Amino acid sequence: MTTQSTKGAVNVSEIAQQVDLLLETSWEVCNKVGGIYAVLSTKARVLNEQFGEKLVFIGPDVWTAENPSPYFKERKSLLKGAAGKLQLPWNISVRVGRWNIPGSPQVILVNPGDTINHRDEIYAEMWERFGVDSLHAYGDYDESCAFSVASAIVMMKLAEFLKVPSRRVITHFNEWTTGMGLLYIKAHMADASTIFTTHATCIGRSIAGNGKPLYGEFHHYEGDQMARELNMESKHSLEKTAAHKADCFTTVSSVTAAECAQLLRRPVDVVTPNGFEPDFVPKTVKYNRLRKDGRARLLQIASALTGRDLDDETFLIATSGRHEYRNKGLDLFLDTVAEMDARLPEGKSAVAFILVPGWVKGPSQALKLALENGSNIAPQPLTHELYNEGSDEICVRIEQLKRQGAFNKLNVIYVPCYLDGNDGIVQISYYDLLPALDLTLFPSYYEPWGYTPLESVAFGVPTVTDNKAGFGQWVLDNFTNGLNNCGVEVVERNDADYAQACGKIAAAALEYEAEDATSRLQARNMAFLTSANTDWKYFAAHYDEAFKIALSKH
Repeated sequence: MTTQSTKGAVNVSEIAQQVDLLLETSWEVCNKVGGIYAVLSTKARVLNEQFGEKLVFIGPDVWTAENPSPYFKERKSLLKGAAGKLQLPWNISVRVGRWNIPGSPQVILVNPGDTINHRDEIYAEMWERFGVDSLHAYGDYDESCAFSVASAIVMMKLAEFLKVPSRRVITHFNEWTTGMGLLYIKAHMADASTIFTTHATCIGRSIAGNGKPLYGEFHHYEGDQMARELNMESKHSLEKTAAHKADCFTTVSSVTAAECAQLLRRPVDVVTPNGFEPDFVPKTVKYNRLRKDGRARLLQIASALTGRDLDDETFLIATSGRHEYRNKGLDLFLDTVAEMDARLPEGKSAVAFILVPGWVKGPSQALKLALENGSNIAPQPLTHELYNEGSDEICVRIEQLKRQGAFNKLNVIYVPCYLDGNDGIVQISYYDLLPALDLTLFPSYYEPWGYTPLESVAFGVPTVTDNKAGFGQWVLDNFTNGLNNCGVEVVERNDADYAQACGKIAAAALEYEAEDATSRLQARNMAFLTSANTDWKYFAAHYDEAFKIALSKH
């Protein structure tokens, strides 16, 4: 294997010596809503080892006394008691503490206060200085900009309070939602170094999400034009400007790097692939227990929902992630498992779980009672009640496929809740449930990186993904493709080959289902070995290069 993971390495101590504060902000700091949380929380320990107490994460204070953050431990004495001493305008308030993750980094949670009431003057300044078009803003634009500007102000006031020269400060902003904060730093703390990371471009995600052919027409798309067509002008303008004005611009994969060059007209300075923290994965004894307990629970749920007696030989597959029906390949997943059902040999049983949060009302009380009593309910695919069952795209497609005769030997179960261990049905957190699975499928249409397949192999579960996921392309660039070779099967996917991709994924999954225990163990072990190469201790070198580039501009 020839890995990218050590390219661009620089002298870490040299960088640390040039920096007194490394400030990184994201809407997902201490706020677990998507894949960026996984990026930041898993790389934190390596950054903490490099920069120590110079490292501070900054996230939104979206928590209350009634709903406290499970990830944040307040420590008012940190940062020389800055929480009670920063002179902040606009009723901005902060809480200081530690993020409850490996490395326990320092973190500041920011409440923007009245910042949003000053949006007109902020937007006017950003138009005059940088040409950012906020005129067409809607949805979460105002809230995101209020948080990011408040975070930038906190950065400036913290450096001032700690008497740190701005030229010895690196500020790192993630995704368009923090772009306004980066520009605020450029305007008011010009000597500070700035890094902007896009994890997915607004326009790329929107093109894909609106059913347009992203790949077949890729080189014909122009970002500004598509922003007007898709009513994304303000978000795109902010993202594009932040990318152009940042001292260093990064993204997470070669797939998205091409997207940035085409749609933002700004080639990235560094590709910073997403790693994983090995401490998230349990050791052997606990892992085996989790696998046993997880399988027992999933089989109990599946038996109650299907009325079938499912034993431990049942083949358990799953997909997971955000509820983006086309982008996350949920359409292709369902069509693939329907094809698997038609081709599964007689006498075999399999269950496909869709672990994707929906608009959930609450746990199915009938299922809950059946699980308590060891009984069954009328067959259905849902573990929880939805507010929009009649229009939920996953539910609609399951019913369509059932009417076409699918899901006889292979049953589909939709778990439309966030698996935090307190959902009322599964009662096991996502990471603790992963070892129970035999195989995962992530046939995404739009996936800048792909933490879900990476998490799968990190927990020793072989996975099938595609070359439109950044992780899938990374596997193709560094390993011999195939479940038995590296624990990952990467299938080619484009705009015109949906049926072929469906057939290839079904074939790979069925071939793996037919393997004996020894071959399956081989694939699981290879998955572990592949994930070992994504340890942040290797991938951090790319961030070191980004820090070096940003510092060199000042």
